[in-house]
Amino acid sequence: MFSVFLNGISTGLLLQIAIGPVFFYILNLSIQRTFLDGVCAVAAVVVADYLYIILAVMGVGKLLEKNRIKMIFGLVSALVLIVFGLVMIVSGDKNAAASVANSISTSNYLSSFLSAFFLTISSPLTIIFWTSLFATKSIENNYSKNQLIVFGFSAGLATLIFLGISVIIFSLLKTSIPLNVVQYLNIIVGIILIAYAIMRFSKVYKSILFK
Repeated sequence: MFSVFLNGISTGLLLQIAIGPVFFYILNLSIQRTFLDGVCAVAAVVVADYLYIILAVMGVGKLLEKNRIKMIFGLVSALVLIVFGLVMIVSGDKNAAASVANSISTSNYLSSFLSAFFLTISSPLTIIFWTSLFATKSIENNYSKNQLIVFGFSAGLATLIFLGISVIIFSLLKTSIPLNVVQYLNIIVGIILIAYAIMRFSKVYKSILFK
């Protein structure tokens, strides 16, 4: 089982290289709020990931492979990212400097947790990814269901390790970042989220169109 655990950790860390919108959102949040806000956000992402991993192990991902369901979830996921992106762009306008300065020294743990959770959970198609990964590992390594559970747990743990270290680094560096840079970071991250939304929906649409 230990080898399965290590395989899950290594696979999970490798997957973290594919940095997504959640990473940029937590980067921004860690810089503009407190260290504990970043910890709450990471906890939310881990909870959402484990929820999807559990559903994937249960085989729910198969239900989402239908074109209509995939299209609906792809659209909803893209819209959530666009909403988050627009909110961040608006909050980064030139009149928000005072608000940014105050937010750096304040915290809102519940808001940090919920916003990161909903941003992560907004992509149910992640279940399909985990389902495919588990199927591949099951075939390659002949994993039993119990071994897949251990693999899924350790793969999800990689999210905690990667984002946890990232939050620590961002929190330490934020004091050396000029306020105007922090202010415009909202706009940059907002644009990134919207770009991811467009790419996410486009990818789903193309996968259905050419299937």
